[in-house]
Amino acid sequence: RIMRPDDANIAGNVHGGTILKMIEEAGAIISTRHCNSQAGEPCVAALARVERTDFLSPMCIGEVANVSAEITYTSRHSVEVQVNVMSENILTGAKKVTNKATLWYVPLSLKNVNKVVEVPPIQYARKEQEDEGKKRYEEQKLDRLETKQRNGDVILPVINPEPHTVGYSQSSLIHLVGPSDCTLLGFVHGGVTMKLMDEVAGIVAARHCKTNIVTASVDAINFHEKIKKGCVITVSGRMTFTSNKSMEIEVFVDADPFVDEPRERYRAVSAFFTYVSLSKEGKPLPVPQLLTETEDEKRRFEEGKGRYLQTKAKRQAQMQQSAQ
Repeated sequence: RIMRPDDANIAGNVHGGTILKMIEEAGAIISTRHCNSQAGEPCVAALARVERTDFLSPMCIGEVANVSAEITYTSRHSVEVQVNVMSENILTGAKKVTNKATLWYVPLSLKNVNKVVEVPPIQYARKEQEDEGKKRYEEQKLDRLETKQRNGDVILPVINPEPHTVGYSQSSLIHLVGPSDCTLLGFVHGGVTMKLMDEVAGIVAARHCKTNIVTASVDAINFHEKIKKGCVITVSGRMTFTSNKSMEIEVFVDADPFVDEPRERYRAVSAFFTYVSLSKEGKPLPVPQLLTETEDEKRRFEEGKGRYLQTKAKRQAQMQQSAQ
């Protein structure tokens, strides 16, 4: 579809959350189609995880986004989907790849939202494809478990914070989940949640550097539990790490069952977003150094630095392989 002004920021760059929402819609369509391709219990595919995705180039107002999806692996109860996003300038015909993403879906029964149904297997062109897919499946399953175990943090308000501290830029958004946010089963679309997360992360980044910012990448997004219609969700973001030209922001979503639910608040989604600061001409700008004050902030900064260096090393290794 064509990108409109309400899809973009004040500089005319399409919001990362808008692109993530389109990616998730494509993944949900293809995985739901596949899971209902054989006789069996009707179901809807629910997003469980998005692997790291890089925003390779910005998309602008007036360009056409082409989103394509392909199923690359199936386990007994999950589907791996590869999604590519390409932007097209309809005036010049120029095309470029802007995003590549890997998503994992779980099919849930239409009759019982808590029942996971079996996934029809796909045919692989080579045995190696199945083996590689199984390896990716085991890795993401382990990472989801580890991420859920460290999800106890909360963000508390800070009185009169100093500029460039964690408390100065941290932000929260409260949203009542309505019918338009939900799937046929009455729980929130993964794409809706990711769009809200990107919005909060963008506010944190803009508060920190006071410039135009764009989403550079999103680390793995883990959907720990479903969010039902009628819940009040709190989307919270805080700066964890800054390099010379990038900012890492931790974002998590907590859900409060609001209607006819005795359950207490729970952590539903968590992820790390990376942003860069841009000038009016679209050139990268230096990012102010994050000032850490508490031991927890210093620990999170070092953890973020480790993720940053690891990603940088992987990128350099890929560039060397491409050069060879």
